[in-house]
Amino acid sequence: MTLARWVIGMRDAIPDSDVDADADAVDPLVAAYRHDVHKLRARAHSHAVDRVGGVRVNEPVPDGADGDAAVLSRPRGDPEQTVDAHASWRRVSLLTGEVVSSESGESLDELLVADGAEQLHATWVSATLPAGFNESPYYPYTSVKYHTLLVAALLDNYRSGHEFGDLFLTVEATGTESVTPHRTVLSTGGVSLAVTGEPGERPAARLGDVPARSFADTWARLPALPFDVAGPRRWRVLDAQLRRIRSWSVALQFIEDYVAAFASAQRAGHGRRGRRGGGEGR
Repeated sequence: MTLARWVIGMRDAIPDSDVDADADAVDPLVAAYRHDVHKLRARAHSHAVDRVGGVRVNEPVPDGADGDAAVLSRPRGDPEQTVDAHASWRRVSLLTGEVVSSESGESLDELLVADGAEQLHATWVSATLPAGFNESPYYPYTSVKYHTLLVAALLDNYRSGHEFGDLFLTVEATGTESVTPHRTVLSTGGVSLAVTGEPGERPAARLGDVPARSFADTWARLPALPFDVAGPRRWRVLDAQLRRIRSWSVALQFIEDYVAAFASAQRAGHGRRGRRGGGEGR
């Protein structure tokens, strides 16, 4: 384990020294998916409860994965309010500039109750409820959903013997929604990305030597993208935006929101135009 993973910390990330190795402790990967439930209940960690509906929650995550994931998405040190008149746990959409609706159609129980860590991962990848909350009211564009998936991906890689500097952002085949347990951090609308120390033959770019808000730089180093920028103009616009967004959870959430918005617009356009169609211009 590198020295950097021990020294990097955030105010609301849980320190490694708090990890309790008691016999009743849950699987660390299960704990990773449940470690920020207090944020989904609009509470700071200092006001977190130990159980929700009989399920153990808000437990520390080992190996520094929580702290490292936090640094991927928001600054080190004491937080400062970045959006005037917004001090809420509700996420602000970078796509629309509006506070995300609280009506997701999902319940908190769905994110907590599962047969194991793999099922929890699959639930979080497709979940909408945690996408409505930020990692910190001080950074309202961040996303609890993607912070949690990044925590799990880092933890799974660390437990497999990889250091942070060994990790890559990888691209699945264009147009697929392939999911690798714990490693996939985004799978939506044919766009699938993973964080792994075992990229294989997939297009990949190293994350860097130490955790940092480096999404834009990492994205720009990818040898191939999960969508065709030579096709419809909307993909070139998305690519251009992702080359500017440094926060990992903000960027991943932006991809989800952007893809969903265009899918919705296309469905509406087809409905209006009927048989005449209405394909998007290039």
